[in-house]
Amino acid sequence: MPAVKTIKVVVGILLSKNNTQILITKRRKNQFMPDYWELPGGKIEKGEDEEDALARELQEELGIDTLRINLKHVMTHHYKNKTVNLSIYGVENYKGNVTGKEGQDVRWCNLQNLSNYKLLPTMRIIINRICLPEYYWITPDENDLELLLRICQNHLKAGIKILQLRSKKIIESSYIEKIYRLCQSYDSQFILNVPNKTFMEPCDGWHLTSDELLTIEDRPCSQNKLLGASVHNIEEAKLAETILTDYLTLAPIEKTPSHPNAIILGWEMAEHIIDKSNLPIYLLGGMTKDSLYKALNIKAQGIAGISQI
Repeated sequence: MPAVKTIKVVVGILLSKNNTQILITKRRKNQFMPDYWELPGGKIEKGEDEEDALARELQEELGIDTLRINLKHVMTHHYKNKTVNLSIYGVENYKGNVTGKEGQDVRWCNLQNLSNYKLLPTMRIIINRICLPEYYWITPDENDLELLLRICQNHLKAGIKILQLRSKKIIESSYIEKIYRLCQSYDSQFILNVPNKTFMEPCDGWHLTSDELLTIEDRPCSQNKLLGASVHNIEEAKLAETILTDYLTLAPIEKTPSHPNAIILGWEMAEHIIDKSNLPIYLLGGMTKDSLYKALNIKAQGIAGISQI
């Protein structure tokens, strides 16, 4: 059996000024996986560093000169006959007018419309990293559902853009729909994490507990909904990738009053798990708004929490 070759690729994220559109290019007929849409970029040649390779590729493909770029993430994707080590950069400033210099289709696409395109497998993860916010709020345990509704509204008014309704008790569908409509009115995403989830409820996605993750073999919902999972170690994080989850919450990073006996991961282990996972990861457990910079510095998607977010 021939050895699977590994190639190093660098790509650039170019966003419109209002961050609502992204530049994508269509792979040509003579390329691997023809007619799929991807980010501009290409292979790193021998002797090149990543930044030089990206500058060359964007000049050759698009006719632009990069002025400022920033490494966003590194990921690995395994195809049948090759492994791709992918470095993803944000192109924060460039000069020139974008054009398909190699005859390829080039398009500015609304981020919300990307699901209409035939995308390379790595694109969904990259887009989730772009679109998911830095703060992820989880609802507290509260028996008074009308009070919880008001608490949700206060957080949404404060600017929360993703909200997880978490409950260990069965929640009636009429109440779930109330919170969904409330989130819609604030242009926020509503994620459901309840024991009676059917993956048919009115929401923007679902969140799996770590116990549920261990029992599910395939992605239980469509690709146009978000699917998250709670993980506590690298093994669970890798398992979540196999069922095509879109993001993870990793906990506990620090000691927290709600789980005083839990084994603390700490920041060093959190960084190790983030480094080994392709998925966007929110850090959970003892997080405050002051923790955000530290989380972003180790390439986490952001922070999650109940009382301090």
